[in-house]
Amino acid sequence: SAGCERRRLQSQQVLCVSAFLWLPLARAEPIRYSVAEEAESGSVVGELAEDAGLTPAQLSARRARLVSEDGRQHFRLERASGRLVVAGRLDREELCAQSATCMLPFELLLSNPLQFFRVEVNLEDKNDNSPVFTEEQVTFKIVEKSEPGSRFPLEVAHDLDIGNNTVQEYNISPENEYFSVSYGARSTGDKYLELVLEKPLDREQEAEMGFHVIAVDGGSPPRSGAIEISIIILDVNDNAPVFMQERYVMKVLENLPEGSVVLTVQATDQDEGVNGDISYQLSQVVGQSDSAFVIDPRTGEIKLTKPLDYEAAQMHEFSVRATDGGGLSAICKVLVEVVDVNDNAPELVVSSFSSPLPENTVPSTVVEQAEMSFSLIAVDGGSPPRRGTTEVKIVILDVNDNAPIFTQDEYIGQVSENMPEGSVVLTVQATDPDAGINGDISYQLSQAVGKSDSAFVIDNKTGEIKITKPLDYEAAHMHDVRATDGGGLSAICKVLVEVVDVNDNAPELVVSSFSSPLPENTVPGTVVALFTVRDRDSGANGKITCALEDQLFFSLRPAYKNYYELVTVSALDREETPQYVLRVTAADAGSPPLTSTHTFTVDISDVNDNAPVFNQTSYTMYVRENNVGTVFVGAVSAADADVGLNAKVSYSLAPEQGPERARCSCISVNSENGHVFVLRPLDYEHLRQSEVTVSASDAGSPPLRANVTVRLVVLDENDNAPLVLYPAQESSPASSELVPVSAEAGYLISKVVAVDADSGQNAWLSYHLLRATDPGLFSVGLQSGEVRLRRPVTERDSVKQKLLVLVRDNGQPPLSATAALSALLLKDFSDVRLPHASPPTEDQDASLTTYLILALVFVSLLFLISTAVLLARKVCRRKELKAGHVLYAADTLQSGLADAAAAGTLPAPTCYEISLTTGSGNSEFRFLKPILPSLPPQHCTVGQGLDEEQDFPAVPVSTEDMAPDSAGTLSAGQFNALSFN
Repeated sequence: SAGCERRRLQSQQVLCVSAFLWLPLARAEPIRYSVAEEAESGSVVGELAEDAGLTPAQLSARRARLVSEDGRQHFRLERASGRLVVAGRLDREELCAQSATCMLPFELLLSNPLQFFRVEVNLEDKNDNSPVFTEEQVTFKIVEKSEPGSRFPLEVAHDLDIGNNTVQEYNISPENEYFSVSYGARSTGDKYLELVLEKPLDREQEAEMGFHVIAVDGGSPPRSGAIEISIIILDVNDNAPVFMQERYVMKVLENLPEGSVVLTVQATDQDEGVNGDISYQLSQVVGQSDSAFVIDPRTGEIKLTKPLDYEAAQMHEFSVRATDGGGLSAICKVLVEVVDVNDNAPELVVSSFSSPLPENTVPSTVVEQAEMSFSLIAVDGGSPPRRGTTEVKIVILDVNDNAPIFTQDEYIGQVSENMPEGSVVLTVQATDPDAGINGDISYQLSQAVGKSDSAFVIDNKTGEIKITKPLDYEAAHMHDVRATDGGGLSAICKVLVEVVDVNDNAPELVVSSFSSPLPENTVPGTVVALFTVRDRDSGANGKITCALEDQLFFSLRPAYKNYYELVTVSALDREETPQYVLRVTAADAGSPPLTSTHTFTVDISDVNDNAPVFNQTSYTMYVRENNVGTVFVGAVSAADADVGLNAKVSYSLAPEQGPERARCSCISVNSENGHVFVLRPLDYEHLRQSEVTVSASDAGSPPLRANVTVRLVVLDENDNAPLVLYPAQESSPASSELVPVSAEAGYLISKVVAVDADSGQNAWLSYHLLRATDPGLFSVGLQSGEVRLRRPVTERDSVKQKLLVLVRDNGQPPLSATAALSALLLKDFSDVRLPHASPPTEDQDASLTTYLILALVFVSLLFLISTAVLLARKVCRRKELKAGHVLYAADTLQSGLADAAAAGTLPAPTCYEISLTTGSGNSEFRFLKPILPSLPPQHCTVGQGLDEEQDFPAVPVSTEDMAPDSAGTLSAGQFNALSFN
């Protein structure tokens, strides 16, 4: 529950930070400058550092740079001065064409932390372009007698400059009285240029003429461009053909055969050339659907095409038109009278007869209908009169007197830009009240002005307008549709096609700056990336929203217009997450919406924020004494969660705090791998344990370190033979123990006291009777070293008994020492028998008593001196042990031995008793604890590790090699150095 609560609080903190970062970022308006085009490279645009509130030093320290959306660098930042200068040639026409404004935007980016300033430079136009006509020369062929005011269009001149630097006026050079120029802009905004004829031309006066039309811009100084105009005056067909007769009359027999020439018409034209070439056409007489005549267009001969019938038509009247090559014509009448030939008998056929007829019928009444019928009645004058009736049907033929009419003057259609080719955009419809061919309408699509390739085609029968190629939302589409009937009458309507934007462009994400790797100690709010989003669609289809999938450690923050910043919102930890893969999704508001995703891979760089950690809290290592030099005893190991140099661990011995804890110079650690070595042989008896502090340090800046305690335990080797403390082996002569002959078995004669400088089982001592004058009389305690009577003394036993006791340790191999002692068997202590002598006399007894008294005094003084020396040496020994860091590894020794070793005692009974008795037997003293010898100090020697055992040879003492006079003895000086506690 505590972990859940902690995570809940952490989430709330992250949400709070995220909400804070989403607050609108208050940024100043862009920094704006203006510079003229064609400015020289290095020209100063402005003091960018000063205007951004920065110093030149900050520009260098934060690695300032300029970044543009299209990647082109038109300007350069001088970090030393903080000035913005021109980087290269700036051609406004190349960069912005003829846009009203030419703004070059870019960003000033700074690192550590990431920051940007929006900069906009307005490129001012310079009059560096002259007006240019699309053609160098234009020729017009104009007929003479053209009406004044006639206009002849020209293509306008183009000037790449804008504003006043573009074309302002046109004039003619040299001026003439026949032409002027007219220019301006139509209501649609399109510019026009026309030549206007001021007075009629006369070819007879001047057949050709030439001049220039000059376009002048408004720059200072002005620049101009010219086009050469060539005028060719064409002859005017001002003379129409003239017939020789206005009316031709000819009589022909009705039985004249086909192909016969009836007559020849003739016309003349005063013009020359093509205008004087005359052609003849025969026009049909109204009401006659099938002519019986044909005319030769070149000669004017009129011939019969079929037999004539006088009964059908007595007179044939038609017109002949003579047309010259210029289009002028003349008409004459031709009248052919058919001469009857008596080839038919009379015949009457009545078809219909109407009667009665209302008397109020108006003559010449016109009936407005396609057809009409009535009865024609013939009445004779008989009495009573007789009549006949015939039916008359009138079919009214259509005349093309009605032009087509569109159902709408303007058609507006909407089409999606992704509509496939061949799709119908709209259908125009026109009607014509005429009938037949005069009512048949065909449609033609006129090309839009300035468009060389239309995206539409119209069906000339149905009026359906279809798409011929993909549409562009940015282009406008306006056309004229002409509807023409069969008689040649037409009407025009406007067609406007509105292209509806389709969400066919996914948003684009352009990265301006991206910082990776990112230090793990980056503070929240640091800008990681700066990017822009754009969509080529418009309206809702071009509105973009950005989202970040995971906002736990990073978030998006709107910066300026369509700029976004990717920022950190919480602390980063490389050891927990070394890399973040962030996906930014940009989605438009179209239906369905289109999206695009950009992936930012942010690597987290390491910061030395983790100290090395040892894999153990402490280390215990072992080495046997008498080891060889530079022996490996173990290794320490530390790991660092950082990487690179921050994780490279080196080992060293840390200095101890205080002079009393000086580091033992016999231990060394390898700085690379942490291997611990003992440099020289060690002596367990001098140094049993040592502690050092090993430091693990990384290579970071500043470096971090960790310490661990390494305990070195010296393992004992059996390299010390037992040392006999009592009886003293160096006194001369050897002292003798006094034993009453009345003593029973088990009587304590003496005690052999020995110590071993080793420890553990190497210091376990056992005592053995090696040799005796009478071996069956004495016994030696195996563990205690006590010498006792095994049986009562008898008369046969020698007065002086010599014994040799073997003291042996428990090491492998065991080491030993011998102790020689003698015993006097006396009936009475006043009667002392010296060995190798006759029974003592009274003088000898008195002398012996004196010696005993002196010996007692001497021993007492020696005891006091030894006590003082012991106290002094203990104080010195404690200082030595503290300085040498002698510690005991209780976990490697038996508990009893470890306690005994720590207390400085022997693993033996704690109460020893030695009696030295004169005659009275009341002179004795006790040793409460084993005597600890004051051994001379020994230096550290090199030993081996636990897994490297070394045998040290030792020669045990045998009974054959040991004689009483060669027994181990203790000199008086050594005895005086004994300590009693």
